[in-house]
Amino acid sequence: MEDKKALVIFSGGQDSTTCLAWAKQRYKEVAAISFIYGQVHEIEIVQATLIAETLGVPLDVWDISFYQEMVTSALTGNLPDMNAQHRDNNLLPASFVPNRNALFILLAHSFAQQIKAQVLVTGICQTDYSGYPDCRDEFAKAFIAALNSGADQHIELKTPLMYKTKAETFQMAEEAGILDLVVRESHSCYNGDPNLNKWGRGCGHCPACKIRERGFAEFLALKQGK
Repeated sequence: MEDKKALVIFSGGQDSTTCLAWAKQRYKEVAAISFIYGQVHEIEIVQATLIAETLGVPLDVWDISFYQEMVTSALTGNLPDMNAQHRDNNLLPASFVPNRNALFILLAHSFAQQIKAQVLVTGICQTDYSGYPDCRDEFAKAFIAALNSGADQHIELKTPLMYKTKAETFQMAEEAGILDLVVRESHSCYNGDPNLNKWGRGCGHCPACKIRERGFAEFLALKQGK
């Protein structure tokens, strides 16, 4: 275990919950940060609070809901169809929130300096994801380098899920002993549907639910194939 303090960017979803457990296994001290940004599925913050308490991790929740007025996205209620293409870029899904990950990493980087955290952890992933360009490794490395340069810091950015499939993320959760917590309490559904399915909570129709359901089926298939 490294003698460092890690700050996890925590939404309360499957990926960030897995990252929270991953960080607890590797760093001496772990804290978490969540953001209210006008998301339709604000229930994720309720779940983030519950999960952080369960895992014994201090959580700071920051209200940046002004951001909702600055962006266009189905996730902030500005576009009607969660499964359509984005109004401003038809190469991206309507659920894309422009610069959301950049803003989260920027604010977490600032807060990390205040609480003396040497490591940031985020669950962004470019393998099984909804097609967001700010989930790519190229972006993450370039952005943290720019932030460190601008603040004369050397804060590390860890992305443990970057090249993991959703099935592999479920496997990580099982190995960390939190699979049941992920399934029952984490919330990834873009519509904020609390309905409990065998793969987790959600509507089953939005992009996040479809990816999660498929990943859970692949995870079970991998287990049966062992």
